[in-house]
Amino acid sequence: MAEIPPSGPDVPSYGLFLDGRWGQGQGALENRNPADPSTVVSTHTLAGPQDVEQAYAAARAAAPGWRRTSPVKRGEILYRAAELIASRVEQIAAELTAEEGKTLAEARGEAGRAVTILRFFAGDCSQPTGEMLPSVADRTLLYSVREPLGVVCVITPWNFPIAIPTWKLAPALAYGNAVVFKPSDLTPLCAVRLVEALDEAGLPPGVLNMVTGMPAEIGDALTSHVEADGISFTGSNPVGRAIQAAAVPRGVKVQLELGGKNPVIVLADADLDVAVDQTLRGAMFSTGQKCTATSRAILHPSIADEFTERMLSATRGLRVGDGAREGVHIGPLVSEPQRERVLSYLDVARDEAHELLTGGAAGDGEGWFVQPTVYAGVDPGSRLGQEEVFGPVLGLMQADDLEQALEIANSVEFGLSASLFTRDLAAALAFAREAEVGVVHVNSETAGAEPQAPFGGMKRSSSHSREQGKAAVHFFTETKTVYITA
Repeated sequence: MAEIPPSGPDVPSYGLFLDGRWGQGQGALENRNPADPSTVVSTHTLAGPQDVEQAYAAARAAAPGWRRTSPVKRGEILYRAAELIASRVEQIAAELTAEEGKTLAEARGEAGRAVTILRFFAGDCSQPTGEMLPSVADRTLLYSVREPLGVVCVITPWNFPIAIPTWKLAPALAYGNAVVFKPSDLTPLCAVRLVEALDEAGLPPGVLNMVTGMPAEIGDALTSHVEADGISFTGSNPVGRAIQAAAVPRGVKVQLELGGKNPVIVLADADLDVAVDQTLRGAMFSTGQKCTATSRAILHPSIADEFTERMLSATRGLRVGDGAREGVHIGPLVSEPQRERVLSYLDVARDEAHELLTGGAAGDGEGWFVQPTVYAGVDPGSRLGQEEVFGPVLGLMQADDLEQALEIANSVEFGLSASLFTRDLAAALAFAREAEVGVVHVNSETAGAEPQAPFGGMKRSSSHSREQGKAAVHFFTETKTVYITA
């Protein structure tokens, strides 16, 4: 078992990272273990608006030199950072579990994903970034190049505290931007580890600046700053849309990844072993705290009873507890407000008279636990059928055929991911064509995403941009077209 960070007088304390140096700010933020809220994992400096101002000043001063740095040299720094994190996976996984709550196995996977992302963008730094184009003029050289935006503000959530910061910071830095970075106040320690690795790898001072603190205190200072050329945000819909509404009129480029209400559709010919296993993983693992988590299962009537029986058996076999303990499948919600939000949806489900099959209450212990919960007969138009819960809650519905199932699947305001379970190739192709989502899966869970592939949603799940893979270049750069006539 990995070593868990200490609590008490040995609790480590971390400051802000500004202009290549660690320093203290105005107050202290306690980072607590959601499985045992009496345990303080680490403490972190609370930034104020003046610290944000210093971060932007450092980024703006460093941006020209970083922009002129060879992309190959940028890639070498990212690769060294990847190797540093790879050498520290066990430590980072233990700290991730302690501050966010997911199991050690999931935490190891996430830390490893950060390594993969850094390696991918390190390699992408050596790839072509523009086009050579023909010109109608005989003596004109015509080509295009991609250039960095300048200074980018990156704001990340708590549910993937090292993977999401990495998949934003790695391309932002690879393509020549300086960054002002704010991680979630609920999970700042993994962000510290990522910044430490990038700093040790040789990132020049000022290229990356991190401020930790509360959104109410520094959120507006971050997103409204005159030096921000772009803002990349992952989080809630209300906050993301407010950032977009304020930034776009100022000509600031905005990238949003927001919520989801992700369905699986299980047809009559599906392999039920696969369908149940993958639906369980998508709905319950990581305590349902993924924007791509499975929230709805739309079942063909001919297999609905058997699927439900198998799903209940699998769900009841899950062990809830401290993610650092062996044999635990589901950890706590990240905080008390998050648990109260999920419990409020269990009240909604009761008021809407959905049939509770298992769970439906808080879990045992002092932590922020919720029982894995399954409801049957969920009305697709109800609140439970339409709104994002962000917890281990699955609603079962029925549809007579793929056409009706797609109508139900597409009936929500979100469009992030969706899965179909079938052996029918024609049905799979129709689903891929008609599902109103940015990520389509056939015979796999809704929550899977690979770092080299574009990631993002449709409708109100995103700003219609894409993250990860080669698609990341489109947000973090802009195109310059060059005509040279001899």
